Formats: sequence, structure tokens, C-alpha cells
Amino acid sequence: MRKNVGSPDPMLRIFLALILLGVLWQEQRTGTPLLFWLVVLAQLLLGTGTFGYCPLYGLLGISTRRALPS
Repeated sequence: MRKNVGSPDPMLRIFLALILLGVLWQEQRTGTPLLFWLVVLAQLLLGTGTFGYCPLYGLLGISTRRALPS
């Protein structure tokens, strides 16, 4: 697994996931099926932000990491 997520992508993904989890925590009483998918999305954002690898970027051949100067 080669990292393909560059800065500031991980910080933004983790920030969005924490906001999403905060909203979910407030709305957990309703129990709608949409909440399940929002939890999955938050977990994906946290995972890709933490590990620096996005499977969708890998499939599309995209990388937001800067090339190291030679």
C-alpha cells in the first residue's frame, strides 16, 4: 500500500470525520438507516486520513502527494 494522500488532505478528512461523528452522536436517537451509512463514511474518512492511502485514488491512479525533489 503506497501512500497516495498528501497534505492537507489527511487533516481535512479527519476533521470532517470528527464533525460527522459529532452530528451522528447528537442524532443517534432517531435510528434512521441513513445513520449507518454516515458512520461508514466517517470510518472511511478516519481510515484514509490516518493511513494516508485512499483506495478510490488508487483505482483512479490519482495521488495528491508531492513528488520528492531530486
